[in-house]
Amino acid sequence: MTKEDCFYLGRIVAKFSFKGEVLIKLDTDEPELYTEMESVFVEYNENLVPFFIERSYLHKSTLLRAKIEDIDTEQDAEDMIGAELYLPLEQLPQLPDDKFYFHEVIGFDVIDQQYGNIGKIVSINDTTAQALFEIDKDGKQILVPMNDEFIEKVDKKNKEIKVITPEGLVDLYLS
Repeated sequence: MTKEDCFYLGRIVAKFSFKGEVLIKLDTDEPELYTEMESVFVEYNENLVPFFIERSYLHKSTLLRAKIEDIDTEQDAEDMIGAELYLPLEQLPQLPDDKFYFHEVIGFDVIDQQYGNIGKIVSINDTTAQALFEIDKDGKQILVPMNDEFIEKVDKKNKEIKVITPEGLVDLYLS
């Protein structure tokens, strides 16, 4: 299994007990969807290593408290802190047609109401206060905020996102 076949689930942030339990900070708005996992891939030395989960449940509603098979001591759990967790893409919950996961829209054309096709999405920048579509238009980069007010329609079948950008935004990049 490679990272390209998986999605980032979260990170082990702390040990919980002397019996090897860990706390996992899940990267999701719906942590309850992941309380019944049987296994998870842990990134170790740039490889994804499968681990089985003996039991897990939500801890203070935002963290997942988990007992991972073969992690039996406080020291074992300590060694896992900071490890990133992944699951296969096919385990992502289905979203309604008007919603999308970031990885799904890479390569989609962006169709602006005023300018027409303004390029292809090459990545999503989510390191800023508001996530941005990074769009390539003939070698020029266009950044469009991923704001519900700007996204008119997501057409997964035709791999297009129709947007209504604020006056002058696209001009900043194309002039």
